[in-house]
Amino acid sequence: MIERSRITRRAFLRTVAGAAAAVVLRPAPVTKRRSKTLKILQWSHFVPSHDVWFDKYAGDWGTAHGVQVTVDHIALADLGTRATAEVAAQQGHDLFQFLSPPGAFEPQVLDMADVVQEAERRNGPILDLCKRSTYNPVTKKWFGFSDNYVPDPGDYLKSVWTDVGMPDGPSTWEDLVTAAPLIRSKHPEIQIPIGIGMSQELDSNMVARAMLWSFDASVQDENENVVLDSDHALEALEFGARLFKAGMNPAVLSWNAASNNQALNARQTAYILNSISAYRTAQDNKLPVADDIYFVPALKGPRGTRWASEHVMGIYVIWKFAENPDLAKRFLLDLVAHYRDAVMASKLYNFPSFPGSVAEPGVPLAQKPAAGNQWLQQAAANDPFGSNPPSKLKPIGTALEWATNIGHPGPANPAEGEVFDTFVLPTMFANAATGQMTPKQALEAAHKQVKTIFEKWRSKRSMRPGWRRVWRDAAIRSPPAVDGASFRQ
Repeated sequence: MIERSRITRRAFLRTVAGAAAAVVLRPAPVTKRRSKTLKILQWSHFVPSHDVWFDKYAGDWGTAHGVQVTVDHIALADLGTRATAEVAAQQGHDLFQFLSPPGAFEPQVLDMADVVQEAERRNGPILDLCKRSTYNPVTKKWFGFSDNYVPDPGDYLKSVWTDVGMPDGPSTWEDLVTAAPLIRSKHPEIQIPIGIGMSQELDSNMVARAMLWSFDASVQDENENVVLDSDHALEALEFGARLFKAGMNPAVLSWNAASNNQALNARQTAYILNSISAYRTAQDNKLPVADDIYFVPALKGPRGTRWASEHVMGIYVIWKFAENPDLAKRFLLDLVAHYRDAVMASKLYNFPSFPGSVAEPGVPLAQKPAAGNQWLQQAAANDPFGSNPPSKLKPIGTALEWATNIGHPGPANPAEGEVFDTFVLPTMFANAATGQMTPKQALEAAHKQVKTIFEKWRSKRSMRPGWRRVWRDAAIRSPPAVDGASFRQ
């Protein structure tokens, strides 16, 4: 019995061993392992050296983290259409970059509060300008993450303005009207003395707001009430009509975002409201006009008010349908950590939303924002990219004194985003300037359109409910007897 038991046990072991060998030798079923990917979409930068740097940075980041990173660049004008298509398909990129507040897409994006908080923990506070462009105080949601903003100074040809007695360029909006006929007289080759667009494109959107704000008018007040139909807005429209007659021509009614850059570099205009991209293009192409291009801060209105919008506001969103949102968040935090490199790659076009991110390594957290701002001002005052003279860019170093957000004096809410995306304001100025409508008619039509947009978004509970009565005087911002805190629900 014992021997038989042993034989049976040996036989059993042989059988098990054979079975195990069969399992080992049999080809294992192929399982498809999904690789980590991060898909990024953003605009084709006006300063090409930035995209060269960014694409290499993204690739190196992917290699370091075992992630396949793809970066797609598209034209600025195509961003809105592409975003709408991705939302409709509920698929697309993990990170999507906008250049103006994408409030209308708030329901489709993740809350970026955790990314902002971590970026602030590492670098210090985000600029209020950038917060008001990415945070909805009603829904308490960070609907975007801003890595940069771009100053929007005036660019002018110094030799031309010297010939008309203003060697330091214009300082007020009225200076443009004064100088325009003098420029026409002394420089008949300049077809459009004042190169301000009134078209359905980015720069026209920005200049329309700068004019309104500098004349003490706005689309909304700080409590998100529509206040466009005001005496000050009418004053701005009447000024716009005078400026069009004095220094512009119908070409500005069909400009795209590159038209004013091209006109300045071809010496077909003597003033534009823009970033420094036209100047950098002139430098890169070794155009003689580069040395003649100088800059001024935002122009003052009739009562001394001086505001301009940021030229663009770089804002990343992560769609709710993104495949790798955690990777996208990690990428953004690491990008901010390398933002001095981004600023330099853009040749001082991009300014950081977190100033502390460009401070010297080792600076204590509490001192980072001040140190970062100091570095930016020093770089602007002594341009490392060959300006003649080196101090030429100094005015952009003061941008935070006069740059504000779309939606000023309130936040960049979804309604302001739709007003921006549908070009209500440049169309209003164009209607008044060309005589298709009187300034008052153009203002009333735009106000009605804006009210409809705001009411639509209020019905979606994405904004404050607003006052019960309409306050037409722009100087009256809120009824004094009512506690405004009740509208911060």
